[in-house]
Amino acid sequence: MEPENQVEVAGDDARHAEKMRKKQTAQAKIMASKTREQGLLIVHTGKGKGKTSAALGMVVRAIGHGMKVGVVQFVKGAMKTGEKAVFDAFPDNVEFKPMGEGFTWDTQDRTRDIAAARAGWDEVKRMIADPSYHMVLADELNIVLRYDYLPVDEVVAVLTARDAMKHVIVTGRNAPDALIEAADLVTEMTMVKHPFRSGVKAQAGIEF
Repeated sequence: MEPENQVEVAGDDARHAEKMRKKQTAQAKIMASKTREQGLLIVHTGKGKGKTSAALGMVVRAIGHGMKVGVVQFVKGAMKTGEKAVFDAFPDNVEFKPMGEGFTWDTQDRTRDIAAARAGWDEVKRMIADPSYHMVLADELNIVLRYDYLPVDEVVAVLTARDAMKHVIVTGRNAPDALIEAADLVTEMTMVKHPFRSGVKAQAGIEF
């Protein structure tokens, strides 16, 4: 490398290092101001793929910290999933309960769907009320709320009245406004591309 090029690279490195030092100082100041811990109400919604996957990633993270997690799956339950096989290996940390019977167009029985939703919700309430659970995941709860299988007001009231240190995650498209308003953290997954539109079916390890 020519000497002038070496000088130019050294200058770029020095400017980069100084820029990063300033960022580090600013970030440390921000982090120092965040001192409060609390249980979070987390909502994953939107038309994009990844709502449940992201939530299950949090479950894995919680397991790594020795926490106990309750997982109730609404709608899902009609098929075997890879996550159930994994979580069954951690019986002391995870209670995994797929309680759905498929989508409403599969059952074609509104009364049956409502009963399944109520049974799943009773399990969520039990886990929320149990102090041994650090985190509760209500997977696809937004779907049953969208179809009015459960009263939104009742659900929001239970979630907001939970223990101050308990984390609750709710997933599914079309989260109701009342739930979004009550939540501490809301992420909307946006679909850009999806292989299903190109004729690719749901595959093991990706969708289930």
